[in-house]
Amino acid sequence: MVVSAQSSSNFPEPPWPRRSVPRLAKTGPPLWYLAGLAAIAGLLASGSGLRDIGVRTGMAVAAQPATLAGQLLVARTELRDPRFIRTVIYLVKHDVGGAMGLILNRPIGEASLSELLAQGGVEGTGVTGEIRVHFGGPVEPGRGFVLHTADYTIEGTQVVKDGIAVTSRPEILRAMGTGTGPRQSLFALGYAGWGSGQLEAEIKGGGWEIVPADKTLVFDENTETKWERAMARRTIRL
Repeated sequence: MVVSAQSSSNFPEPPWPRRSVPRLAKTGPPLWYLAGLAAIAGLLASGSGLRDIGVRTGMAVAAQPATLAGQLLVARTELRDPRFIRTVIYLVKHDVGGAMGLILNRPIGEASLSELLAQGGVEGTGVTGEIRVHFGGPVEPGRGFVLHTADYTIEGTQVVKDGIAVTSRPEILRAMGTGTGPRQSLFALGYAGWGSGQLEAEIKGGGWEIVPADKTLVFDENTETKWERAMARRTIRL
């Protein structure tokens, strides 16, 4: 169904060394918690930009007029893939080459910002606090993304739509830990990816609803009811 890194031999090994895992307080189901523990050591350490994703997954870079980027995919009850049951996904990219999105309602734990920066090789002096970690999807689970309000941008930030942006560089974590980061944010490990025409086929087959996104729903920390609230926005099919 959804493209995964395991399905292709073209995905290189992460370019960073595996180090000790920061403390991660469990807040979610065991499956997602273990996935987070396995992946978090490599988080954001590559410092590469979001544009690299399009190259590595075969997605085209140029956006198309009919793009669904900036909208929400909401899993219908007919979708039985355990990785995506009752998920809400924010689409970061969608064009003729495929799609990429981040799951918004699968928290896996809490982690220290200073420890995460240390794992990424970024100076963490003066950084305080913890951040909630989400399971963003099954592709490249060792790669981190911050979905955030567009009041904060740095080199490599991609503004998606309606004041929502995504950054995959570790500097944003430092900014968040020193009080100079975005007003609202969501940190995720991994992403969901689709090849050319794959997402369109799944939508046509009844697997997903497409609903409008806004900052209130995207960044709301009440993940337990996010699926129900997203489904309430769908257009009723007669």
